[in-house]
Amino acid sequence: MIQRKTVAVAAHFLLVCLALLARENVYSQQVKNTGVEYWLTKPDQSALLQQQPAIPFSVQKSDHPVITIQPQKTFQQIDGFGYALTGGSAWLINNLEPSKKKKILNELFRRDKNSIGVSYIRISIGASDLDSVVFSYDDMPKGQTDVQLKNFSLAPDEANLIPVLKKILAINPKIKILGSPWSPPEWMKDNENSKGGELLPKYYSVYANYFVKYIQQMKAKGIPVDAITIQNEPENPKNNPSLWMTALQQADFIKNHLGPAFKKAGIKTKIILFDHNCDHPEYPITILNDKEARKYIDGSAFHLYVGEVEAMSAVHKAHPDKHLYFTEQWTGSNGTFDGDLQWAIKNVIICTMRNWSRNALEWNLANDPEFKPHTPGGCTECKGALTIGPGNDIKRNVSYYIIAHASKFVPAGSVRIESSLPANLPNVAFKTPAGKTVLLVLNENKTDAIFNIESNKKQATANIPAGAVATFTW
Repeated sequence: MIQRKTVAVAAHFLLVCLALLARENVYSQQVKNTGVEYWLTKPDQSALLQQQPAIPFSVQKSDHPVITIQPQKTFQQIDGFGYALTGGSAWLINNLEPSKKKKILNELFRRDKNSIGVSYIRISIGASDLDSVVFSYDDMPKGQTDVQLKNFSLAPDEANLIPVLKKILAINPKIKILGSPWSPPEWMKDNENSKGGELLPKYYSVYANYFVKYIQQMKAKGIPVDAITIQNEPENPKNNPSLWMTALQQADFIKNHLGPAFKKAGIKTKIILFDHNCDHPEYPITILNDKEARKYIDGSAFHLYVGEVEAMSAVHKAHPDKHLYFTEQWTGSNGTFDGDLQWAIKNVIICTMRNWSRNALEWNLANDPEFKPHTPGGCTECKGALTIGPGNDIKRNVSYYIIAHASKFVPAGSVRIESSLPANLPNVAFKTPAGKTVLLVLNENKTDAIFNIESNKKQATANIPAGAVATFTW
């Protein structure tokens, strides 16, 4: 009898212990779930996307500046963050030793704790100025044309770009790919030259079919092109390659040629306008005002080498049913890590998002230590997110961290939500498809910034060093 009682007491004691342990585990999980995870990049590079100790939420208030999150107030959906995968970038990556190639592609494009989750890339249709040579997919000897496009071929990209794209798609089949041409084939242009000139009107329909063939043949190779822009920097004829194209010319090309050609071929690839600087919002607005052209158009794309990013909101205000994209901004060989980090986080990431952009892309993904390859007359100072040097050496540059502070935490399908703007703390907030909140903050102060993040009537006190960038998630 005594033995049975002892066993019963012991069993009861064990159950009590297990219950207490379970309660402790639940409490610990609640504490973990109500805390704020915190990643930091410092301007002196002593911390590079480095995770910091988590910050607890509290019901207590303080007198610090407050960034208030309002998840119920939503804005645009996000398509992704990433880079331009130029032909030169693809060449450098594709020629890495196989294990290094696999490792860096996984680091860039996989979504896990060891990767940065790039979800959007831009490629050139034909050569960009960061290919080693100029080419189109239908080059002809001088004086000859090919209006039936019988010689159209993706062969120039089959050695490097297409194999790298296939590897990226194997890692992330849902990645969005944007294609942009720098120039049509020379025989379609009034100056018969890769640099500058205009597309001859008699070849508008031929060039529309050139786009159709490009999308169809890329699809046949297992590469879906989500969107195209009509022309990279249509107001910059000084690059090599390049093309001058006015708003009226672009409207004519879309409504009378490209749009109908896509419709006839059953192509769903998005058509995006402009793809140039924020100083001329009237360019996309003019085209979108054309009722026949706008029915084929998904939205407008911008760069920020000239103008103010608020121009994107001006286009949104004029045509709120059309999307906005930010497709290019470079970091240069003469820039500094701290200066480029702070300017680009504020303008390329935070301000584009707060002005309705669905993506943000840096130019470009990779170059060698001499900022090559590039075409004759192409950019000689464009610094990639990666520098790939002799011996398979890979260096991560400032634009790697500019994009990573967003791409790692904000997957495609996230939605921008309202966040307040205390002085000298530009920021942007998102709600992810999994229900997490993400807040990206830049400290523009000359000293450390202590502030509160307020969410659901609770506050977490954060401290960011002067000039640093932080991403918070909870």
